[in-house]
Amino acid sequence: MIQIENTYFELGQSSQRDCLIICDRGVMDASAYISKEKWEKMMSANNWNPIELRDNRYHQILHLVSAANGAEDFYTTEDHACRSEGVDIARELDYKSAAAWVGHPYFDVIDNSTNFETKMNRLIEAVCQKVGIDIGDRLLATSRKLKFLVASLPPDSEFPPFQDFDVVHHYLQSSGPKVQARLRKRGQKNHWSYIHTIRRPNVHGQSRIEVKTQLTHRDYMNLLAQRDDAHFTIYKRRRCFLINNQYFQLDIYREPSHPRCKGLILLETYSSHTGDALKNYMPKFLNIVKEVTGDPAYSMFNLSLREDWSTTKKFWPALPEEVTTTNGNKVKPTNGVSNMQLVLNGHAKG
Repeated sequence: MIQIENTYFELGQSSQRDCLIICDRGVMDASAYISKEKWEKMMSANNWNPIELRDNRYHQILHLVSAANGAEDFYTTEDHACRSEGVDIARELDYKSAAAWVGHPYFDVIDNSTNFETKMNRLIEAVCQKVGIDIGDRLLATSRKLKFLVASLPPDSEFPPFQDFDVVHHYLQSSGPKVQARLRKRGQKNHWSYIHTIRRPNVHGQSRIEVKTQLTHRDYMNLLAQRDDAHFTIYKRRRCFLINNQYFQLDIYREPSHPRCKGLILLETYSSHTGDALKNYMPKFLNIVKEVTGDPAYSMFNLSLREDWSTTKKFWPALPEEVTTTNGNKVKPTNGVSNMQLVLNGHAKG
């Protein structure tokens, strides 16, 4: 599998045109079909590590949930020469395959909550968003990034299988006041991946657009020279896990940091669900204080500022349009700052 993929990757790199390579399976899928001991032995024998095989090898992972999980009436082994599993085994293997990719920074789970045509549109939409293609209204926008404040970190035993990462963010000097630029270093056991992100608001009618570029270690070190001294470096432990076919990232802020980040824990996910439907997908073992989607008091850009929020001119306000939370409440910005934020230089209190 690796050699076949490498051949196509090399062909793509040699192409003079933009090229998108889609792999029907990825290397990590193999770990779902053998024991953990055999997989780790194979990894060790070939000098492999998860950061290279999972995070650096593929730019995006899209897991299409099996019909055996949520669309059982459509699951069949007829006319499938390679499929012999019953529904129960297929459901178990589907979960193991998804779990093998937990930890990838761009992991989308396309479940069976819609009909098949809409499921395919959601798949296409996720790819278009990742590569930066403006799809306009040709496909319905189904999901958005959601952020929640978590009161405390429960014991590890209460979590489903998870992956922990060390994450370091550096903000860079940007080309204008409405542009954010940052570097991210993310890794396990001293194996790292590097991402450069440019965020531009209000481009072609979109409220926000992000361009993410994977970097080599050398490029990362060169770009560090552009660090913006107006910001602290942000250190986190990021815990990734999958529950109810929903992918979550839990960011635990670590020192050294600004005092406003002390004890801060934020949960992030992408979802099209709202209200009670969303609550059913949320981790029940976490003490979620409230949703803070769109609240500038929980923007990493603002959290990293060295200056006091009440005096700095760099504070990044909420978007000028209303911020709508998943419970249907609308929060109108006041003087460019959402009135969800009631405490400057600290955590917002609702």
